[in-house]
Amino acid sequence: MVPSRLILAAVLGLALNAQAQTATATAPAFSTSGTLVVIPAFGEVKHANDEATVTFTVEEQDKDRAAATARVNQKMKQGTELVRRADPQAELKTVNYYSYPVYPEVPANPPRTLAGQAARQIPIGWRVGQSLEVRTRNLAQLPQTAAAAQKVLGINGIDYHLSPELTRKLDDERIAATYRNLNERIASVARAMGRSLNDAVIDTVDFEGSGNYAGEAAARPAAMMMRAKSADAEVPEPSFEPGETTLQMRLVGKVKFR
Repeated sequence: MVPSRLILAAVLGLALNAQAQTATATAPAFSTSGTLVVIPAFGEVKHANDEATVTFTVEEQDKDRAAATARVNQKMKQGTELVRRADPQAELKTVNYYSYPVYPEVPANPPRTLAGQAARQIPIGWRVGQSLEVRTRNLAQLPQTAAAAQKVLGINGIDYHLSPELTRKLDDERIAATYRNLNERIASVARAMGRSLNDAVIDTVDFEGSGNYAGEAAARPAAMMMRAKSADAEVPEPSFEPGETTLQMRLVGKVKFR
């Protein structure tokens, strides 16, 4: 027979274990009443670019500074007229005009004066250049416009982007997308906390709260300047792809649970 004290110990052990399990199962969760939750949200919209800025450049070098300047002025005038004829609605702006001397390459052992100083170099010529910035929304005509201008000018860079009017229009969509993402995240946080979404109250909405994340400004692609040999030479139309721009937004919302 099993001793009575062993039976009593076993019964007490089972009772204590059952009591511990019951206490664990019925232990209340941490209270989330009055909790303030900081939730970041993100939104973005994409749209095809509707505007382009093309930079045309002309550069000449000559021993005579006046001769180089004259050729630059003449070619820029011709190029400007070609652009205006091809795209009358385009906005034109002169953005750069430069002139500087060109010196010969410095030899490994340059000649020196009696005082031991390097001999002063004399310019061997002058380099003169000018740039023309063309902003247009006639993207279908742009390859033809560029080809016309390339008869005398070179393309130094092209930047596709959204026009200011379209950017303002898309701003409504961007804000709506970001705020929608905030609501989705609030619902997810409420479920994780075991709370009803009706108990959540938005305390603060801080658009761009962590800094500027818009990034509308696209980097201009680097491009080598292309120069035409003759104003009468026919230049094939270049191939352009406007692409699209992504507008992004970030907000930080503070949500309090009742």
